[in-house]
Amino acid sequence: MAVHKIAELSKTLLKAVYSFPIRAFSGSPSLHSDGLNFEMNDIQRDLQQLGRKFARETIAPNAAKYDLSMDFPMDIVKQMWELGILNPLIPEKYGGPELGCLGTCILGEELAWGCTGILTASLTNALATSPVLVGGNDEQKKKYLGLLCNEPAIASYGVTEPGAGSDVGGLKTRAEKKGDEWVINGQKMWITGAGKASWFFVLARTDPNPKTSAGKAFTGFIVDAKTPGITVGRKEINMGQRCSDTRGITFEDVRVPKENVLGTEGVGFKIAMASFDKTRPIVAAGAVGLAQRALDEATKYALERKTFGTPIINHQAIAFMIADMAMGIELGRQLTLRAAWELDQGRKNTYYASIAKAFASEHAAKCAADAVQIFGGNGFNTEYPVEKLYRDSKIMQIYEGTTQIQKMIIAREYIGRMKNSGM
Repeated sequence: MAVHKIAELSKTLLKAVYSFPIRAFSGSPSLHSDGLNFEMNDIQRDLQQLGRKFARETIAPNAAKYDLSMDFPMDIVKQMWELGILNPLIPEKYGGPELGCLGTCILGEELAWGCTGILTASLTNALATSPVLVGGNDEQKKKYLGLLCNEPAIASYGVTEPGAGSDVGGLKTRAEKKGDEWVINGQKMWITGAGKASWFFVLARTDPNPKTSAGKAFTGFIVDAKTPGITVGRKEINMGQRCSDTRGITFEDVRVPKENVLGTEGVGFKIAMASFDKTRPIVAAGAVGLAQRALDEATKYALERKTFGTPIINHQAIAFMIADMAMGIELGRQLTLRAAWELDQGRKNTYYASIAKAFASEHAAKCAADAVQIFGGNGFNTEYPVEKLYRDSKIMQIYEGTTQIQKMIIAREYIGRMKNSGM
């Protein structure tokens, strides 16, 4: 089924299946309000309810099954595509719903409540499409963003390598220009969605001089997954988020037409980093959703489980753990929404995006660990949901920039602000 107007399809399906209307998301003045306002508008509330309903009725009931089988959740991905929420950042002119970063975060938190593994498997498209949105021309956007909107397809972001994760400047994958083509050689690792991808964003060194700064040494490419010379490795068996398809990729004399260069030669690093400003708030939203699920499960259990003749929630030790979880979730949510809002206002949000990502991911891991503790021995058992939350939470402190990398960025941004203020 070809879909050319995802937003229109969303409206029709939502009215029929979910029994409430959803409005077009993009270009609406009602998405923004004057002055400080902590209340969602009708559009945002509809989007939140859609995500919540889908998470509770479709994602959560299947989370344990996919965690055990480690199969890619293609049936859920298809349903998300049918609802028009698989590619939330893509503008309407290319077939997407154009939810913006704020709308995507509202949606992402709700979906993460159901399962962050399924969230990562599906919203990897947001990371892959961000470089195209940042640096692509109109023809590239029409072709590659349109492909994702016209069918339930996956794209991947190919930057990390076996010897270069946080140190992006240490990438070894090379691209050499030969006539009207570029020839890529190298390896990528930990690439989400690699085994299902229809195309990759690939960052490669194009300046052979090792002294050239990262900001000028790398170029970004759109690479079709079926291009000869690409070998996709085995699915990695990870601690958590096991249905997310994570693999290595090898490029051997992979020829890419010059039309697939993003931006211009040498600006790939800047494009790749700017993409994180779009997606780190989304990761933070996923962390908030996982933390909320941990809190919900822990609270429900603490109200039912009795020790010493009373529900354990009446013990101050447990109540204080619940309170700490709730406080951090509220803080993480506000930080995430601020980071997303700044971007949607057209302002640089690097500072806020890193704060949100660092805080929310750390707190998600703490909430998951505390939930296991509240469940006691049951929390260590796979029959209860919190052990999966515990496993799933760890990667949030690592992918899209570790907590330590975020702190480096935060310090750099803050110091820069201080210097610019003349203090």
